[in-house]
Amino acid sequence: MPLHPSESPGFLLWHATLRWQRGISKALAPLDLTHVQFVLLACTWWLNGQGQRPSQVAVAAFAGTDVKMTSQVLRSLERKGLVEREIDRTDARALRLRVTRRGARLAPRAIALVEQVDAKFFEDVPAADALQVLRRLTHLPEPDLASPFEQPAGGASRGR
Repeated sequence: MPLHPSESPGFLLWHATLRWQRGISKALAPLDLTHVQFVLLACTWWLNGQGQRPSQVAVAAFAGTDVKMTSQVLRSLERKGLVEREIDRTDARALRLRVTRRGARLAPRAIALVEQVDAKFFEDVPAADALQVLRRLTHLPEPDLASPFEQPAGGASRGR
């Protein structure tokens, strides 16, 4: 006999994800950013802040997004004047990313809004517990805050 939906972890995760995404989308709407635009802008901004000019492939790996979709979304962020994509001088196949001044002003504002949504969404769960469970579910290790993001192996420097 199948589980009752209220006892199915996957079904509950689906509904929790939808509720969380609605909150994020609502918070970002006044900034004219979709959720995925926010993620890619914030990741690029953060990596730039670590002294990196990541490729599109590296940003996709860091964000956990599909490379082709990432390219399309970064193109839309470029049209909005939030990100610049430049051909890598050492690899013409790669596009290096940098947030613009406008993007650098918008990213921290958007991050603050998303962090407010996250705080409200997870308010009934101790932060350490939430992080432990989510890291386990995503198979992400605790971050080594002393070391910068490393490019994934296997040609991640290419990024169109």
